[in-house]
Amino acid sequence: MVVAQTSSNAMSSAISSDTARVLLVDDNEAILTRAARVLTPVCAVVGAVRDGQAALDAAQTLQPDVIVLDISMPGMNGFEVATCLRSGGSTAALVFLSVYDDEELIRASKDAGGMGYVVKQRLTADLELAVREARAGRPFISPIH
Repeated sequence: MVVAQTSSNAMSSAISSDTARVLLVDDNEAILTRAARVLTPVCAVVGAVRDGQAALDAAQTLQPDVIVLDISMPGMNGFEVATCLRSGGSTAALVFLSVYDDEELIRASKDAGGMGYVVKQRLTADLELAVREARAGRPFISPIH
């Protein structure tokens, strides 16, 4: 299910080539809203979807630079989505979201091709930086307590 999507030619032409095009993927509406609010001033949020299959469809259609991807979703989890994206040829940088600041999940996110790992409790503080760093090819991990 697509929650928000802007892909018209008029919108595309207004987006500067140095502005990151970001697709948001999370099954929690409040997280999608919060992430969009954080990123909209500095990025072009081209879509926001709530499940893995919708993420795959949106990634193919929208061709984002960065995909912010929840790890824990019903059906297809974020790691499975990442595997499908990579096998399908997507070159989008991946930033994973999780409620857990767990070393094993951080390692798994790297193994899945993630450039970023943001703990949801730090979304407001860390997401913009994580997206910027991931787009530049540099890793980012939320500080862990």
